[in-house]
Amino acid sequence: METAASWKLENRSANFGGVAIQGPRVAELFHALFGDDVDLPQRNRIVDLPFDGTSVSVARTGYTGEDGIEVFFSATDAVRFWNAALEKGKPLGIKPCGLGARDTLRLEMCYPLNGSDLSPQRNPIEAGLGFFVDLAKSKFIGRDALLQTKESGPREKLVSFRMKEKGPPPRPHYSVFENGERIGEVTSGTLSPSLNWGVGMAYVSASHAKIGGQIDIEIRERKFPATIEKKPFYKKP
Repeated sequence: METAASWKLENRSANFGGVAIQGPRVAELFHALFGDDVDLPQRNRIVDLPFDGTSVSVARTGYTGEDGIEVFFSATDAVRFWNAALEKGKPLGIKPCGLGARDTLRLEMCYPLNGSDLSPQRNPIEAGLGFFVDLAKSKFIGRDALLQTKESGPREKLVSFRMKEKGPPPRPHYSVFENGERIGEVTSGTLSPSLNWGVGMAYVSASHAKIGGQIDIEIRERKFPATIEKKPFYKKP
């Protein structure tokens, strides 16, 4: 009989690679890579599929606002799969890009990111994610604190904002002002590649978190006007 002492935990991250493929034609590329008779996995599911004499894991996941797949494979097969994806994707208009593209695209959709807009210091109600929390359940870790926040209202709320003028893009930790009063701090900000405009998200005092509210973002000791907007910034045509 095995005991706990006989188990060994090993970090094998360096043995694997991954590619995220996102876009409206991802289903076509999936079939080009794996065959017309192979079904796409359902959203948030993962399947193992044969590929060019080896096996890869394909997940119907992504964080850009588009449909997508993420493919995981042995590190020794990384170049082979990368080249195949680019070759098969040529007729579909595929383009390689870095991880920074994921951050700008998810921000256009106002998807909060852990470590930026979400953290151990922020609760789901402040982040506008209260619909993920079932307070009808009688017992779970954090329920009392969440219930108190729900009943009394959050002190701050996560809002999305759009700059009113062309200028330097907003960045995390920039201060947010209204009528000269500091009301919060930017958590994510960028120049939107789809809109060609500065956008971001920030935690601000709940009393100032109204759509249409006029605010200022302090960038390099200068204040630039912005407007609190309804989510998301980008809407598919």
